[in-house]
Amino acid sequence: MREVAKVLAWKNDAGGWGRASILLHWLSALLVIGLFVVGNWMTGLAYTDQWYVTAPFLHKSFGLTLFLIMLVRVLWRIGSVTPNPLPSHSRFERTAARLAHVGLYVLLFATMISGYLISTADGRAISVFGLFEVPATISGLPGQEDIAGDFHYYLAVAVMVLAALHALAALKHHFVDRDSTLRRMLGCR
Repeated sequence: MREVAKVLAWKNDAGGWGRASILLHWLSALLVIGLFVVGNWMTGLAYTDQWYVTAPFLHKSFGLTLFLIMLVRVLWRIGSVTPNPLPSHSRFERTAARLAHVGLYVLLFATMISGYLISTADGRAISVFGLFEVPATISGLPGQEDIAGDFHYYLAVAVMVLAALHALAALKHHFVDRDSTLRRMLGCR
């Protein structure tokens, strides 16, 4: 019975990630990929396209949802135990993993902040799925929308490159090293 409770635990422990961390990780990954794909797609929409207004509305709403999820992730990470690294991981691998995770968090927040600056450049609040609005706190700066737009694009590309390296490292651990790195993030103990 203890083993079943341990496998279904929501909290992290020394042996692995809890369900909450796993859920937040994969939900973030899904949103990041979706936002990147939709963001690239919507930049090519014509003014007359039926998605011209809807796609940015959804992109902003899901972007702000990701922001809230990332805040929860940071708080959860601060207040939770971090699983022990596997004994097979070298010092280099542990350091690289730590730097990649910090890099992903920093790049994600920078991407979302630049998106906010694009969306609020004209002083209007951002509607989140029509449920509530996030006010514009910084607006009207010279070239704000264009400058933030350039940053947003390059930061998003950097997020995707680092996320791809992160995924490749997980696959390397799974298929080459044959360790439990990927299985731990899939909830398998």
